[in-house]
Amino acid sequence: MSDNQPVRIDIVSDVVCPWCFIGKHRLEAALKLKPGIAVEVHYRPYFLNDWIPREGISREDYLTTKFGSPERYKGIAQRVGAAAAEEGLVYASDKMKRQPNTMDCHRLIHWAEAIGKSAEMKQKLMDLYFTEGADLTQRDTLVQAATDIGLNADTVRADLATEKDVDLIEQQSQEAKQAGIEGVPCFIFGGKFAVSGAQAPEYLAEAIERIATGKAIAAE
Repeated sequence: MSDNQPVRIDIVSDVVCPWCFIGKHRLEAALKLKPGIAVEVHYRPYFLNDWIPREGISREDYLTTKFGSPERYKGIAQRVGAAAAEEGLVYASDKMKRQPNTMDCHRLIHWAEAIGKSAEMKQKLMDLYFTEGADLTQRDTLVQAATDIGLNADTVRADLATEKDVDLIEQQSQEAKQAGIEGVPCFIFGGKFAVSGAQAPEYLAEAIERIATGKAIAAE
């Protein structure tokens, strides 16, 4: 790879995926380990729960449908919370009251990319959901989040009221599944090497360096 050409990193993930929350932080730590390597990060949509209606459902109903009952999720929540805490993140599962469909969240991330703020938009939505327990089905919450990172409130509100880019997001999410991505986060380096899961920063940093230097990476 040319010294002047940044390493492209595509991150396939979902806003309501706790390991994507953790994985994003670990990738950012990996980038700090390789400050001399230029990168270009792109966020790609994935629907962890594509069966949830656009208006969302209660968190209790979601946990019952997916895990059998809210009680059965408590052990998982504790493990996720511990992993998040190690990264300096707060996973407040007790604050989450509504499980959203993330179409509108992915649309906001896509629109934020146009002003170079997709990472900030992604982080804002994840912080709202995982740490504050915000209801991401509420239009006002989404508009405020978008405004906070620099998008125009009136434009976002108007666009959210339409089906703008819905087909695009659905197409991109389907392409990910057709490519064999069944779990997220999935990091794709230079369009050549995919890493699944919230891997350690050192592992991700090595992948970045190998792509940047053109070294072969052994198959997983």
